[in-house]
Amino acid sequence: MQHPVFPTILFCDNHILIAIKPPGMLTQPDHTSNKDLETFAKAWVKQKFQKPGNVFLHAIHRIDRPVSGLVVFARTSKALSRLNEQIRNKKIQRFYLAQVEGQLHKDGILEHYLVHQDHYAEVCSQHVKDAKLARLSYHILQSSSHSTTVHVELETGRYHQIRAQFAAIGHPIEGDIRYGSKTSQGLGICLQCIEMSFEHPVTQEMMTFDLHQALKRSS
Repeated sequence: MQHPVFPTILFCDNHILIAIKPPGMLTQPDHTSNKDLETFAKAWVKQKFQKPGNVFLHAIHRIDRPVSGLVVFARTSKALSRLNEQIRNKKIQRFYLAQVEGQLHKDGILEHYLVHQDHYAEVCSQHVKDAKLARLSYHILQSSSHSTTVHVELETGRYHQIRAQFAAIGHPIEGDIRYGSKTSQGLGICLQCIEMSFEHPVTQEMMTFDLHQALKRSS
């Protein structure tokens, strides 16, 4: 799995910005001094457009720190509102590439209930307080006796969803020690957000962004 090494701006107009996050970087700032993609993108916008004062930029979704791939930012409050509405109505398609431990034999759909614990998502009964439905589908791309590469489509966007759900069926993401992987991959795990499709919040044009095509062009 080819991970991007540095953060990159893939697309930017007056309303949205698409960035590529490398593994090990936060999507948004937290209480630490660790580098994050939002701060990087704001600095890029400020320099690119010679903007005085603060830059409005808000991620409409997040990907976990050890995960790499595409992140969509809204550049205006109107774009943010409309993109959030698309998320609520499940009109934004998000596809991931994952390499999991062990051999999967057929395509499938995973459906669990998850509850958000301290830096962890726990599979639980639907009757547990604050439990939320998590659903995804996956297609096998390559399989061997020790690992399987899958193309994943998220239907819901729960905290650590892909990581928790594959671990729950005995096939944790490779390198994801938190969820039971037997191997370490350093800063990253074998999971990438590789494609995003959505309606532009202003022009209403259907837009698709592909991580692997972008990495090929830049190599």
